[in-house]
Amino acid sequence: QEGLCLNLRNLPWVDQADPDTFFPRCYRLGAVDERQAFIEDFHLTAARSLLKVALESAGDPPIPWAGSAMVPAVAQRVPRSHIPHPMPSTAGPGPPLPPQLVEEALQVCEQHLGSLGHQDIDGDPPSPRMMGTDWDCFLRDYYRVAHEGAGLAPSGAQRERCRALLQRLAGRLPQLGMEGDRSVWILKPGAKSRGRGIVCVAQLEEVLRLAAPSVRAGEWVVQKYVERPLLIFGTKFDVRQWFLVTDWNPLTIWFYRKSYLRFCSQPFSLRHLDPARHLCNVSIQKQCGPARGRHPRLPPDQTWSCRQLQAYLAQVGRAGAWHQVMVPGMKAAVVGALRSAQDLVRSRKGSFELYGADFVFGEDCQPWLLEINASPTMAPSSAVTGRLCASVQRDTLRVVIDRRDNPTCPTGAFELIYKE
Repeated sequence: QEGLCLNLRNLPWVDQADPDTFFPRCYRLGAVDERQAFIEDFHLTAARSLLKVALESAGDPPIPWAGSAMVPAVAQRVPRSHIPHPMPSTAGPGPPLPPQLVEEALQVCEQHLGSLGHQDIDGDPPSPRMMGTDWDCFLRDYYRVAHEGAGLAPSGAQRERCRALLQRLAGRLPQLGMEGDRSVWILKPGAKSRGRGIVCVAQLEEVLRLAAPSVRAGEWVVQKYVERPLLIFGTKFDVRQWFLVTDWNPLTIWFYRKSYLRFCSQPFSLRHLDPARHLCNVSIQKQCGPARGRHPRLPPDQTWSCRQLQAYLAQVGRAGAWHQVMVPGMKAAVVGALRSAQDLVRSRKGSFELYGADFVFGEDCQPWLLEINASPTMAPSSAVTGRLCASVQRDTLRVVIDRRDNPTCPTGAFELIYKE
């Protein structure tokens, strides 16, 4: 995770791709400069989130984010009722917070937009700490609104400014839609597997406390949580997608056309940040009991094949989403991630590596790469994984052994997607 976080920043230098379109922004908290960058990002995310809540509290229609505008219509037809996201009301008890809070968020976001457009005089983006904002006070009020349901009463003029500003930011920030409005981040140990040590956190102070060097040894990364994921029967899932590298010079990548889904055991909710609702790792979910009233069509063993996902998408009016949006997006993310790391890998002829990438999907079906696992588990945790793990191992041998003697031999479900 730490290497992926670092390497993808080099992608614009080797490819015409923007990692922010497929990899949630990520920071290594052990590096002083990145720790400060995360703090500033949290501040800006909270300010944007407050503008979203202000519009929602006024009953304004949702803004079509920039990301969804680029998605084929087939991935946008399902009304939001198919994708429930239980959220706290913004009309909580007590008087609403003063309009000055919205005004402060507007000023912060306007300055940030100016920096994105290189409109500041010095040419350097002003950081939030330079804007004169009392961030301790602002975050305290923001938490009251986003997490406790305190009310907001923006004026009509403020609502218009919120909408216009968010629409302009959407053209600059590919992650504006998926980041939601509760500023939830996911904190991960830099070099552990199977979900160990991962927690979801919604307050800056808690992230810094949990990752403090004196509290826990080792490197930590913090990544923006996808708050608006595609759900199935109200439940979060991710996809384990295999790919095979048979050469790093020239870079040669094979994509496996079969994959599987891993479901959480509890329904998705941003009111509760427990692992049972948000971490799809098999090792985490097997420790969690099934939810009461769990939808009967959700699998008891928490896994589906990608064919079952395609059938579900067809039933809800998104028949083309898998082949038109999800698979092309996963392929592009895999190629981008490997190209960004290519110069750091010592190539050995005659060797190969099978990887497992984990993806979650936004409401618009766009994939977001979470991590890439070397030596992904082949232990069959269900009937689906038992079948697919055997299949991918068999087809790996076809690619790396059979093709040496017969370049035209069948390669099973592997597809060559990139060769320099």
